[in-house]
Amino acid sequence: MARGGRDKDREDGPERRCIVTGENQPKAGLIRFVVGPDAQVVPDILGRLPGRGIYVAADRDAIAKAAAKGLFSRAAKQVVKAPDGLAEMVEALLARRVIELLSLARKAGQAVTGYEKVKDWLVKGQAIALVQASDGSERGKSKLRPPERKNGFIGCLSSQEMGLAFGREHAIHAALAAGGLGLRVVEEAARLAGFREQAGGNPADEDRQDA
Repeated sequence: MARGGRDKDREDGPERRCIVTGENQPKAGLIRFVVGPDAQVVPDILGRLPGRGIYVAADRDAIAKAAAKGLFSRAAKQVVKAPDGLAEMVEALLARRVIELLSLARKAGQAVTGYEKVKDWLVKGQAIALVQASDGSERGKSKLRPPERKNGFIGCLSSQEMGLAFGREHAIHAALAAGGLGLRVVEEAARLAGFREQAGGNPADEDRQDA
């Protein structure tokens, strides 16, 4: 398994070289950066900003090392400045991207939340992935089994973040159906997981009610 939750053997389009590890990886497992007009490094999560792309593995430590060791300047062949807290900035942008895509999937009928609805999709084989809040009750989460497929489980969002996607205060369980948006959620969640420990829940939240 490569950094950022990517499988090294997966053919996933054009590859780019990470300036930290020196490894070639599919673009989907990397974070693209560009140099702005003020010679400051700018994360380009969507990969649409103009300019020559500089790629770093979707990994907090790799991005922090690139900023601290001047690797962005070396790759850009000019002196550039990486903003303080660059790794945290990237994490926040990735989380927002996953939440936005999950919300779009919900509106398109490719995502549901609520224990019974999620269970129904899983039983019928309609779900391609089970999404569960990282801070949800382990007791409640263990009652649902993710699909037996690669990337069939997503556990990198908090209950509040999941709630934002579903228009409620919090959510614990969700399921994704096959479709373009569902697959994009899975893809972006893999990058976000590279920034967040997959501890599988927070014992302090044992008393939280399942959504």
